[in-house]
Amino acid sequence: MKNRVDVLIDRLSEIHPKGFDLSLDRISSLLEKLGNPQDRLPPVIHVAGTNGKGSTIAFARAILEAQGFSVHVHTSPHLVNWRERYRLAGDLVGDDLLADAIERVADANDNQPITVFELLSAVMFVLFSEHAADFALVEVGLGGRFDATNVIARPIACAISPVALDHQAYLGDTIEKIAFEKAGIIKQGVPVAVGLQADGARDVIEQVAARNKSPVFIARQDYDFYQDATGFVYQDNQGLLDLPMPRLLGEHQLANAALAIATTRLAGIAVTDRAFQTAMKTVSWPGRFEKLPSGNIGSKLPEGTEIWIDGGHNPSAGEAISALLAGLDRGAVRRTILVCGMINTKDPTGYLMPFSGLDILVLTVPVSMSEAGIEPELLKGIAEKAGLEARACNTLEEAIGLIARELDTSPQSRIVFCGSLYLVGEVLDRNGTPPQ
Repeated sequence: MKNRVDVLIDRLSEIHPKGFDLSLDRISSLLEKLGNPQDRLPPVIHVAGTNGKGSTIAFARAILEAQGFSVHVHTSPHLVNWRERYRLAGDLVGDDLLADAIERVADANDNQPITVFELLSAVMFVLFSEHAADFALVEVGLGGRFDATNVIARPIACAISPVALDHQAYLGDTIEKIAFEKAGIIKQGVPVAVGLQADGARDVIEQVAARNKSPVFIARQDYDFYQDATGFVYQDNQGLLDLPMPRLLGEHQLANAALAIATTRLAGIAVTDRAFQTAMKTVSWPGRFEKLPSGNIGSKLPEGTEIWIDGGHNPSAGEAISALLAGLDRGAVRRTILVCGMINTKDPTGYLMPFSGLDILVLTVPVSMSEAGIEPELLKGIAEKAGLEARACNTLEEAIGLIARELDTSPQSRIVFCGSLYLVGEVLDRNGTPPQ
């Protein structure tokens, strides 16, 4: 049964267009009717990028909370429940509080043309302005320059995680064009921390920062990080941090952790070495290469089966996860079953190609939580053209049943549900383990 929030958002989705409107006019007009709540937020760190912006926010949250600060967090999309998009002083917003805020925003909009994402961004501003916290972490939805979150006049710092080709229909067909859109969050004089970038993206970001007279702090130039024999090392002009390896796995997560550290330092927030160390051990970001919690799906498979989930969905994510899988076995070849579903706004060939050097079976499944899902048979053909063995499954349940039979003869297989955050959300929902 749908709850009150689901019913409200279903109703709004019927009235208003889906997708994104890349301008700030509609959201600005709505916020003015609401009394401009975006001007009454706690100090904001605003984060854009293609890959890793959510993980960067997760690390920043862990750092600030380890220091004892209370933090509001806005991320999108959610995996299972709309509440996941809004964390108030550490806790997910309550159903009734969220529903009340949605109704107030919808009433203020009075059925004027607007997208659902813009409405939900206004909800974030209302909630964050009405509840106390020391800081707010705000993730950009799409792009940056014209994203509905980009009405924050003066954040204390911005961060731009790695830029890659994604959402090209909206943002442009080159890294440089996309970087220009991401750099649109840079405000006059506000410092910006920059994650690892291709040369063209970095050049564009630096140019935008220079026009805004904004100090820039760039990975491998102004701060550095690496793994050593004992853990994770971060270094900048304030000194060196010896840290434990982060809970979030993968070399790319070291880059995200470093960007979060650089951003909090650039913002002038006093954080102790101990808090940074604690944050690496407590950070949590569901659906980003993590083991599936014990639940309904695992109970259908042989005990001890290794099951992972990851919502990465573009070529850079495919490269990161394939490298992580190879590293888990230290060069040994281990059979991996990818249960893969993708949506048609992504690049499935680019995502799957990096896995071709591994021992992979791809089970393609529908993405039932999105109308834009690629048909399993079509995705199977794409996987085969990428050099991978593949089979199409009509449902997620069919894939799980096929895995159980495969494991009868391949007990050492590893399973990864991947290719879409929508698919990961469905897996967590059916597993009975939604994010908390």
